[in-house]
Amino acid sequence: MKLAIASGKGGTGKTTLATNLAVVAAELGRRVAYVDCDVEEPNGHLFLKPTIETREPVTLLVPQVLVDGCDRCGLCAQVCQYSALVWLRDKPLVFPELCHGCGGCALVCPKRTIIEVPREIGGVESGHAGPVQFVHGLLNVGEAKSPPVIRAVRAAAPEGDWQLIDAPPGTSCPVVAAVRACDFVLLVTEPTPFGLHDLKLAVQTVRQIGVPMGVVINRADIGDDRVATYCAAEGISVLLTIPDDRRIAQAYSRRELIVTARPDLRAALAGLWERLESVATAQAKASRTA
Repeated sequence: MKLAIASGKGGTGKTTLATNLAVVAAELGRRVAYVDCDVEEPNGHLFLKPTIETREPVTLLVPQVLVDGCDRCGLCAQVCQYSALVWLRDKPLVFPELCHGCGGCALVCPKRTIIEVPREIGGVESGHAGPVQFVHGLLNVGEAKSPPVIRAVRAAAPEGDWQLIDAPPGTSCPVVAAVRACDFVLLVTEPTPFGLHDLKLAVQTVRQIGVPMGVVINRADIGDDRVATYCAAEGISVLLTIPDDRRIAQAYSRRELIVTARPDLRAALAGLWERLESVATAQAKASRTA
């Protein structure tokens, strides 16, 4: 099962839940891979402290114009929707940072004078954190397009019983790239007006993708009950509440797992895991009967 852990905004505790849930699942004897798709700012490694064993570059194909054979028809610039290739008088200009790697310019070139060359935009690192398999991606500084790196991270994830996909925050294209084709999404939120607002956006996004979801409320005792009321009205299960505890915040600041500061939370996370396994079993039965 591929489980995505996402949030409508940053700072809700998404990575905290993902890393601790991966460790608890491994303690229960499950084969689990932690897959950090927050490639612009990955920080799961700070808590899991993995041993990195491999690194592979992620490249994007960008155009290169062979001017000598070009008839300067300009079709390549016309087809590019991102202005990554433009003509300035009789000279082609390529802006690799704007290119989405669609290959349209090379496809329409009647003289076949456009070739595609790889440009490195990031990398994927893999290893182990004890029994937890670990994969994360890193987008190069200055790059604007993270979905290609996210797709590479997901492709590099090892097959096992479970993949825990730590998605980027928000509701934009990177989140869709991380959540698409998952079996279940855990949305992490907090009981504040901002938390509720961004949870609603995240719920709309996940529903558009068509993936089942549940909610985890972090720092559950700092706000009011509007998040719980909203989830009840929308038919979304609140699968876990995590208290606002100074010990958890201190553990986070020391880059430690919260189950180290609050060992009693292991039972709560194990209970969450059992509920998720029940969901996975039910989905598997439904797919077989369909």
